Amino acid sequence: MFAAAECLLRLRPGRILCAQRAPREAAGLLIAPLRPRGVPRYSSGGAPNGSGPQGPAGKVHRVPAEHKPSQFDKKILLWTGRFKAMEDIPPRIPPEMIDAARNKARVKACYIMIGLTIIACFAVIASAKRAVERHESLTSWNLAKKAKWREEAALAAQAKAK
Repeated sequence: MFAAAECLLRLRPGRILCAQRAPREAAGLLIAPLRPRGVPRYSSGGAPNGSGPQGPAGKVHRVPAEHKPSQFDKKILLWTGRFKAMEDIPPRIPPEMIDAARNKARVKACYIMIGLTIIACFAVIASAKRAVERHESLTSWNLAKKAKWREEAALAAQAKAK
């Protein structure tokens, strides 16, 4: 694989370099291919199309990957409008359908949370306006609470002194 005379190999992350005293053109860059050309990176390393093991009829039959939906998946499929009733959902469905339904449900849930946040903001504003009308504020509540603690501490000190 590596045929280099008088070559010192230095390993670096992802590279094999040849360093020698001769000119760099003679040394060159030595890299051994880890996978044959034409095989994609995500492949399992099997044979390229048309040259691998084949079925009894001489063809490779690809069965689409199917998924058995859980009860939660079925509820998501119903909520997103993919199916009208629980009985309409087949026992096996493609994973792409479940992924699309989950994404749609995720977006719906986000919209619901955005709506609830806006409603909560208006509720806090209304509550604060009512508190202003009663002349209440966080500062007055804090001062009253600390005065109560001081009074309780003074009563406890008097009880200890007796």
